[in-house]
Amino acid sequence: MILEKFEFEHRPVLLEETIDSLNIKEDGIYVDGTLGGGGHASHVLQRLNTGHLIGIDQDADAIRAATKRLEPFKNQITIVRSNYEAVAEVLDSLGVAQVDGIYLDLGVSSYQLDTSERGFTYRDEDAPLDMRMDQRGQRTAADIVNTCDEAELSRILWEYGEERFAKRIARNLVEARKKKPLRTAGELVEVIRASIPMKLQASGGHPAKRTFQALRIELNQELSVLERSIDVMIERLKPGGRLSIITFHSLEDRIVKNRFRENENPCICPPDFPVCVCGRISKGRVVTRRPFVPAPEEIAANKRSKSSKLRVFERGEST
Repeated sequence: MILEKFEFEHRPVLLEETIDSLNIKEDGIYVDGTLGGGGHASHVLQRLNTGHLIGIDQDADAIRAATKRLEPFKNQITIVRSNYEAVAEVLDSLGVAQVDGIYLDLGVSSYQLDTSERGFTYRDEDAPLDMRMDQRGQRTAADIVNTCDEAELSRILWEYGEERFAKRIARNLVEARKKKPLRTAGELVEVIRASIPMKLQASGGHPAKRTFQALRIELNQELSVLERSIDVMIERLKPGGRLSIITFHSLEDRIVKNRFRENENPCICPPDFPVCVCGRISKGRVVTRRPFVPAPEEIAANKRSKSSKLRVFERGEST
């Protein structure tokens, strides 16, 4: 078991800001949609008395780690292996109509990044091109790299990685795989390096970062899952309940920002109409006009928190 040789670790990002944003009630019901190793969850549980936390994660290693870490709170937490996209089904199965708060910590955990066998890292040349967050799935990043046509690869790298050399990388990937399938991170990084001018590789971080992000997002359908889930989660909040979401790149943050804004002001009437006639009712309010970002001290202690942002939505009292 991979977990035994590398303990699941994920420093909770924006921890205090997230906990404060939820306005936790001692008797409330909360959902952690990305349970991970239980970092945020442990702090939520410490604030509950008769309340309950429902933890959801699709990663079996995370489930094992969180179960162990949160053992002292076993009577206050229900852990479910699933994707947060299925939050409505999870709540229905538990007989829960609405909750007092939901929070998501998106992206990849430190454990997933640092465990080469999971295939998320570009720093270990022998790492397999896996990248499955849910290892029950059959498709891997290697399948994308080796089967998608050049146009599709280019689209993935541009849309999900914002990679300016997407076309060149896609073209070179197709040429490279004609010789033999690409199976390891090292083989993929070699193609990427050959596709990006050397003078640009000296700055801006690792040249494979954007490509690996794009493949991970495509494989796990991260953006479409997020897009589909936000409205559902808001619907399952009690009046005054809050949805708090931590993002790690602009693509995620844009989706959260726009979905929150549209739930606050869903009216589609022309601006010159004197009154609203579309009948769309606001679901609540955006609490964070500007997102919370980590303090310099947090970034110094945990470099992976640097790009994180926290946005918060509160369900309206009469919606």
